[in-house]
Amino acid sequence: MKLGLGVDHHGFVLKEDIRQELVGLGHEVVEYGPTSVTEIDYPEVAFTVGQAIIAKEIERGILICGTGIGMAIAANKVPGIRAAQVPDPYSAERAQLSNNAQIITLGSKTIGLEVAKKIVKEYVSHHFVPSPSSRKIAQITEKEAEFHQS
Repeated sequence: MKLGLGVDHHGFVLKEDIRQELVGLGHEVVEYGPTSVTEIDYPEVAFTVGQAIIAKEIERGILICGTGIGMAIAANKVPGIRAAQVPDPYSAERAQLSNNAQIITLGSKTIGLEVAKKIVKEYVSHHFVPSPSSRKIAQITEKEAEFHQS
């Protein structure tokens, strides 16, 4: 799978280890964000990864900032994107299986490296399966389109 890995300066600390984990699992990784701990604003990284998914340049994204919250909020502003802030491996599984999240976000200050590796492994190991959740996702998509028309 072709994945986007986007970080800000807080997420930079986990970037290389997560990239190596994903490559080790057989995925292609496109990197977004700084190449050092230089301070940057996370919204632009989140917007860029979201737009790359919509443009089908990548299939899914993983975003890392200090808490994952800001990245999730920003990514969810891209029309058509469903981003989930994920604090644990089970939530990563559900983000994909139940919610068809194209992006997950992690917090470098709230989880350690080993948990982060488990989270990304769970996320990329699952694919959305149509289920009762499909109806809910359709409702979200419909309402999003309605909001963007007004």
